[in-house]
Amino acid sequence: MSAQRAINDASKQKLVADLKVVVADAEELLRATASQAGEKVSAARERIQASLATAKVKLTEAERALLEKSKLAAKATDDYVRENPWQAVGIAAAAGLVLGVLISRR
Repeated sequence: MSAQRAINDASKQKLVADLKVVVADAEELLRATASQAGEKVSAARERIQASLATAKVKLTEAERALLEKSKLAAKATDDYVRENPWQAVGIAAAAGLVLGVLISRR
């Protein structure tokens, strides 16, 4: 898996987590305003509830897709390492060397 793909997957996971927080906050806001009367408030609450339901479904789908992509990436990595063990060792050693140099500069 490329570094850019890993960054994108991490960003997507962070986005899903952030959206879950927004959905939870919106649900709490709806509960807090449940006692508010008025036609406009009721209509707004209904629209928000519908939007939240849609957002929950999309979040679940996005989370499932991320999980599936992560599994595929892990399998591809595992297959590559099994087929090319010495190249994998070399890559890991080079990455360790680069990280060591970067850390020692601080």
